[in-house]
Amino acid sequence: MFIEPQIKTEKRGWIEVICGSMFSGKTEELIRRLKRAKFANKKVEIFKPQLDNRYHDEMVVSHDKNSILSTPVSSSENILLLSSDIEVVGIDEAQFFDDQLPEVCNVLANRGVRVIVAGLDMDYTGKPFGVIPQLLAIAEFITKVQAVCMQCGNPSLYSHRLVGSDKQVLLGEKESYEPLCRYCYHDLKK
Repeated sequence: MFIEPQIKTEKRGWIEVICGSMFSGKTEELIRRLKRAKFANKKVEIFKPQLDNRYHDEMVVSHDKNSILSTPVSSSENILLLSSDIEVVGIDEAQFFDDQLPEVCNVLANRGVRVIVAGLDMDYTGKPFGVIPQLLAIAEFITKVQAVCMQCGNPSLYSHRLVGSDKQVLLGEKESYEPLCRYCYHDLKK
């Protein structure tokens, strides 16, 4: 008598985190993964914090000007409300979201959703930024991307602030930040 093997067909979700310094390609990688999911005919939605309108109000845009339509939200709870039938959720600039984001990502992954999160892992002072450490702890997959140090050309780890402000959140681009390696960052801080 032949017994057919039982194959589990329920959806399985997980959390992926893409992190690194400014200008390291985090958003570029997020957009790449989301576009591939769309090519695979997955239901995809991307969210970004409402406060990040540097390039566009409703688009996530990389520094290389690649873009994807997104939904700006004021809190991570809104992501749950807007992703009931979504298979892949992308979240950009995760460091700007509230403390509930890790729980929101867990709920989505437990529902069978692939969750892809991108964000800065350290602020301009070199300290862990926002909810990224908690997301790293619960993620199945972590990708740490690096920029190029603007001083020496080595791999960059830090986002060095060029303008005078001690606010942790200061939206800016190349006029406000530059990527630096460990040595050059600490050398400038002396």
